[in-house]
Amino acid sequence: MTQPRIVFAGTPDFAAASLEALIDSGHAPVAVLTRPDRPAGRGRRVSPSPVKRLALKRDIDVLQPEGLRDSVVLEELSALAPDLIVVAAYGLILPQAVLDVPTAGCLNVHASLLPRWRGAAPIQAAILAGDRQTGVSLMAMTAGLDCGPVYATATIDIEAGQTAGQLTETLAGLGARLLADRLDAIVAGRLAPVAQDESRATYAPRIDKQDARLDWALPAGLLARRVRAYNPAPGAWFLLDGERIKCALAESREGVGAPPGTVVAAGGDGIVVSCGEGALALTSLQRPGRRPVTAAEFSAQLDLGGRRL
Repeated sequence: MTQPRIVFAGTPDFAAASLEALIDSGHAPVAVLTRPDRPAGRGRRVSPSPVKRLALKRDIDVLQPEGLRDSVVLEELSALAPDLIVVAAYGLILPQAVLDVPTAGCLNVHASLLPRWRGAAPIQAAILAGDRQTGVSLMAMTAGLDCGPVYATATIDIEAGQTAGQLTETLAGLGARLLADRLDAIVAGRLAPVAQDESRATYAPRIDKQDARLDWALPAGLLARRVRAYNPAPGAWFLLDGERIKCALAESREGVGAPPGTVVAAGGDGIVVSCGEGALALTSLQRPGRRPVTAAEFSAQLDLGGRRL
């Protein structure tokens, strides 16, 4: 069978895993679409995306349009004559004109078990909701938001204490393997997609920094999931003397009856804050412009006993 002409669209590490799987399985794309280089890291240096770095390393042409509605961009894509566009965490919505370019359509590697958690932040949403399982879906793309029919899924358990960063890495590998395993059957028409059950659809909107603020009036179990869901980005946080303190690791504990936000213990075992229900033990914290430290180190820097956050 003649190898399909593929254009790959993706940006972060999650997408790079799928791109590498395509290349290693003998389906190297004729070109890659990725977001323009952006400032990254503490030094805010302009850096290429993980997908761009991999594509250049493998001698694959890279396109980095600011948007996909420009006629010039559409002409460039059409000139590539792709049979299929594979999308994984690209970061831009594909307009109908782009969806219509490849003869075999567009295929999305989505980090949830559709129709659960359509949208921009499915991994974080699964952790926040306390889901016990999640996975990846290979979906035929349509004009709606992650509502196209699904070719295949793969499921995993969400481990206790797993952060969004850790779960993203696991799902990236899972999605890459599923893509490589099912691609030929999809292109050949041997695998028929199944329509999603609209009655079971849930949505995971884009995350804002304000979403990651710790509200001590909430139950500690929910706040512990919030810390995990927003690790590494944007990072759960709270205010202390006007400073925005980030918290990367925390666990829920039994409450002690103190008003929400009260620091009831501070030491090597965690900075324990009373919540609306239970208490939250903060074990990794970071002040602005400084490195993350343990609860013991943080307690040595600031006297927190009895403080109200």
